[in-house]
Amino acid sequence: MQTIPATLAPFFQEYDFASLNPQSDSATIIERALRFGTRAELRWLFATYSREQIQEWVKAWGKFALPEPHLAFWRLMLEVEG
Repeated sequence: MQTIPATLAPFFQEYDFASLNPQSDSATIIERALRFGTRAELRWLFATYSREQIQEWVKAWGKFALPEPHLAFWRLMLEVEG
């Protein structure tokens, strides 16, 4: 797994950023990147996690963790049923 881009660090203020593990902390990392990520950070996200893994996260957690405009966008982009 690739290391988390340092540019995402401001979105993990309640965590020890250096201790985050892309494998074991994937749910939190996916959420923050989908919500706050730039194009470069989103490219990293999709290079690090499979489309299927991100789709599953959106199905399971999107309605709880993403604001409606973000959720609608990612459901459309990932072809996830609402």
